[in-house]
Amino acid sequence: MTRLVRGALASLLSLEPDFDVVGQVGRGDEVLELVTRTAATVALLDVEMPGLDGLAVARQLRDSGTGCRSLIVTTFGRPGYLRRALESGASGFVVKDTPAEQLADAVRQVAAGFRVVDPSLATESLITGTSPLSSRETDVLLSLRSEGSIADVATSLHLSEGTVRNHLSSAIGKTGARNGGEAVRIAADNGWLLA
Repeated sequence: MTRLVRGALASLLSLEPDFDVVGQVGRGDEVLELVTRTAATVALLDVEMPGLDGLAVARQLRDSGTGCRSLIVTTFGRPGYLRRALESGASGFVVKDTPAEQLADAVRQVAAGFRVVDPSLATESLITGTSPLSSRETDVLLSLRSEGSIADVATSLHLSEGTVRNHLSSAIGKTGARNGGEAVRIAADNGWLLA
């Protein structure tokens, strides 16, 4: 979350009489320290955060023993992200354009031990299902997104170019894409390529 969005959310939530906003950080790798220091009960996280992404932070909080629950508040309202967030231990997942009253209610529900999920995303997630990609196909698409060429992907992943082509061909088939670039886009749009 940008500083502006974090500040706006903190201001909105601090207006609620039963909330005490105990702090804000701009990096995922700073969350656990803040939670430990402040005994926070709910952390609002974004999917993409510098230092450590929100899904990794949710997993870290779940495993930390602090009792702090996490609510993902993101612009990345994609079914694959929702599924991965819940698998990572997040207690809730809502999009940033959720009305303030509903966001406050989501925080209350998460603090009370319930799961909160944006209903339209939950429906879309059930329809879309889990990622059809193997872990190696996902690696190839992630690398292709940043590296650009088969040769670069092969070097990056320590694979032969033929093996990269095989994994890419399989990923293209599974996503219904016409080429590697389209497979990357489809997989990213479905939330299957969070790195």
